[in-house]
Amino acid sequence: MTSLLEPTAEAERESVDADFVPAGTRGYRKVNEWLTPAGLGAGISRGLRGLFGRRAPIVDRVAIVITALLVLIAIVGPFIAPYDPYLAQPVDSLLPPSAAHWMGTDDAGRDVLSRLLTGAGTTLLAAIAVVVLTTVVGVVVASIAALAPRAVDTVIMRICDIAMALPAMVLALGIAAALGPSLGSVVVAMVIAMWPGTTRLVRGILRVTMSSAYVESARVTGVSRFGLLARHVLPNSMDSVYVQASMEISGTIVLMAGLAYLGVGAPPPSADWGAMVAQGREYITTAWWVTTFPGLAITIAAIAFGLLGDAIRVRLDPSLRRR
Repeated sequence: MTSLLEPTAEAERESVDADFVPAGTRGYRKVNEWLTPAGLGAGISRGLRGLFGRRAPIVDRVAIVITALLVLIAIVGPFIAPYDPYLAQPVDSLLPPSAAHWMGTDDAGRDVLSRLLTGAGTTLLAAIAVVVLTTVVGVVVASIAALAPRAVDTVIMRICDIAMALPAMVLALGIAAALGPSLGSVVVAMVIAMWPGTTRLVRGILRVTMSSAYVESARVTGVSRFGLLARHVLPNSMDSVYVQASMEISGTIVLMAGLAYLGVGAPPPSADWGAMVAQGREYITTAWWVTTFPGLAITIAAIAFGLLGDAIRVRLDPSLRRR
């Protein structure tokens, strides 16, 4: 029995799956593209690049600055919030933006700015954690498929195909609802919904890398399958994985906000941005600030991380830098 690291006639004819193209080099998987975190992130970056042009360094710099500020706010936000984000003050409910409350108050009298600053950690750091866990799981499973006999590789890929038949949002919604409303449930659900795509991505990249001349030379010298994977194939395949991960952060923020909006995220009185949008939807015509500011925060974060992912993709792909 052969493994992914031992090319067969079939592998030589088909170095990459017909329905798969590695991110950062030739595009994205077409099935359910717009309903996956990577697809959402790519769509955001493509749209803005169409407006500003691909070779617009100022856009990249602005994206880096905004992303850095968002990460900083996520870390220090709870310490610089002007009010207690969880203290209800019914007498101050639905106050419009003013000098005392820059972004107004919600229906419980809680300061919206304070809740945004506190919720940045819940929203952004949770999204980053989901992407990191998904990437680790995907790389590990793809590596196991590469080392295992081809029959095992085929079984793993068919499992990924089954999981990817459903949009990530639908699958994550079902899992999170079954586990109960909590931030941990959303993280677990998102990882379960996203790892098949990452696994398929890495497996496809490994197929391309293993056909390289330097890998063939190392195989001829007697390097073991594990040695080929650890020393040659995997290290030279990680650039596309980094690109995919950076793109997924943008889409993950949007999808996690959507899950929180649907009521399967962190339970009240959590300051999750998606939950804040959901809490203010009843007052959209009378107290627009309750929903508008969290919605703007989600939009800015998604755009910034989407542009950052595209900048990383351009940086790691010499052919794009020459355009």
